[in-house]
Amino acid sequence: MAEKMKQQGYPMASANGYARSDEETGRSPSDEEHCQKRKKWALYIIAFVIFQTGVIVFFSMTVMKFRTPKFCVRSATSFDTFDVQPSSFNLRMNTQLGIKNTNFGPYKYGNSTIYFYYKGTQVGSAFIPKSKANFQRTKKVNVAVDLVAPTSLNSKLANDLNSGILPLTSQSKLNGKIEIMFLFKKKRSINMNCTIYLNISTKQLQNIKCK
Repeated sequence: MAEKMKQQGYPMASANGYARSDEETGRSPSDEEHCQKRKKWALYIIAFVIFQTGVIVFFSMTVMKFRTPKFCVRSATSFDTFDVQPSSFNLRMNTQLGIKNTNFGPYKYGNSTIYFYYKGTQVGSAFIPKSKANFQRTKKVNVAVDLVAPTSLNSKLANDLNSGILPLTSQSKLNGKIEIMFLFKKKRSINMNCTIYLNISTKQLQNIKCK
């Protein structure tokens, strides 16, 4: 009989003799709405977490990354003394140095000295006062250095002076600290090692290469 009633479309009766309606056997519309809202909120939370993770990764790879600044000789702005003889020279060169800071915070460095060499022999030096290179900026430092030819290299020097090009090298080191967002600090040392050529006729530095 029960199978007949089921086949003919009659609702099945419960144990107490009453038929069960669709609302009693399934979820109510309000339950469905709550379920959909919970799913939406879960998606929002997941999207927010992904966004926050992306922001953190971006900051750690760009803003919060510590980069070693670059230190080099830029040019010779002028010469107060320019005395070049067949086998000697006596120069007072006003040199511009550059400290390129690509960090998102200033680079503060202490006092230092730059040395100039001709074929491995020191021919001059200059004092570099302590200062700072602001973030995303290149600090320009002007120093005056006296370059005097060593008497021990007169024979070798004569050939270079006759060619019109005086090859020089410069070396220096800066010890300092990078500060990011006034909270994070890291020590950084910069080594300068430059090869430069002084054109005697034009009184200019050329082919400056720094490591």
